[in-house]
Formats: sequence, C-alpha cells, structure tokens
Amino acid sequence: MTSPTHGSLLADLPAPGADEDFRPLFANGAVRIERIVSHHHASPPGFWYEQTDDEWVMLVSGAATLAFDDGRELPLAPGDWALLPAGCRHRVAQTAAATVWLAVHARHPDT
Repeated sequence: MTSPTHGSLLADLPAPGADEDFRPLFANGAVRIERIVSHHHASPPGFWYEQTDDEWVMLVSGAATLAFDDGRELPLAPGDWALLPAGCRHRVAQTAAATVWLAVHARHPDT
C-alpha cells in the first residue's frame, strides 16, 4: 500500500531572487500541479505565455495582475482564480512580494 504525502503551500518560501520559484507538487501524464512563488516578478516586456495545456491558477497570498493580448488586465487577490485555456496569450504584468500561486496544468484533450 502506498502512503499519502502532504505539505503546506506556505512552508519554506524561498527568499527573493532574480527568478520566480517553481516547485512541482504532483504530476502524471495528464495533470501537473505546482507552487509558484513570485517576489515583484513580471513577464519580460513583449513576452507572452501561449501554452498547449489548459491552466487553472489561484492566488494563495500576495497580489498579482495578469495581462492579456487583447489589452485586458485581471487583478488577483488571495483566493481569486483564473482559468487560462490552451492558446490563451497572457503574461504576468506584476506581482507583490511573497506572492504564492497554485497552478494546475491539464493536458488539453486535443493534444
């Protein structure tokens, strides 16, 4: 019998650095779950995420704003979530210190 594992999304937060911290929590062939920690990070100017997987993100702590290629912006506070379908061009416009995200990536059924 396999034993369950557990942890805390808010434990062992990394100190601010040049890059965001991505920590895998679970993965199988269809789903990947990760914790992302941002400290005043933003996507580079002109950079857009355009992923082949669907992504569901929830802001656990801190604050952030997502920007979309149609000019819309989505401010996020703790507890807010967004579903970013495969192919949705988006970027991180800004984050506050110690911003913690929970991200769930699901393989798009068409891939």
